[in-house]
Amino acid sequence: MSDPRMKLVLVTPEIPWNTGAIGRTCVSLNLELILIKPLGFSLDEKSVKRAGTDYWKHVHLSEYDSWQHFLDVRKPPRDSLYFFEETGAQSFYTPDYQPDAYLVFGCESKGLPLPILEGLDDRIFHLPMRNPLVRSLNLANVATTVIYQAMRPYLS
Repeated sequence: MSDPRMKLVLVTPEIPWNTGAIGRTCVSLNLELILIKPLGFSLDEKSVKRAGTDYWKHVHLSEYDSWQHFLDVRKPPRDSLYFFEETGAQSFYTPDYQPDAYLVFGCESKGLPLPILEGLDDRIFHLPMRNPLVRSLNLANVATTVIYQAMRPYLS
């Protein structure tokens, strides 16, 4: 099996601690972290670096000015895009993740913008939650859970 080239994409993240923690996970698994602007914080903030600890300097980081800019430059194949929203019709356990997958997450307060998701219903996944009292899960926790599920065939 080839070494995966998965990428984690955060669209307009708002909370620096989540981005820092996700960056640390990306470093641990040699994944690229892609940030789509605008960001709700500065990457120079101590809180990003604190959450990423001393690993932040090792994050393979790419930034894009907008979702459209990302699409124009990267030209990701439709089948390599996986979007995660609590309203997704399919469980994140369902897909066989491509080795070059883009795992895409929205901002903490609003999720992914609807225009990004239009026409992609078959590419939107959710993490199961058994208790209806919980509206959503922490972005860093969800991203880490998804990353490990997506990379499961490649980890031993």
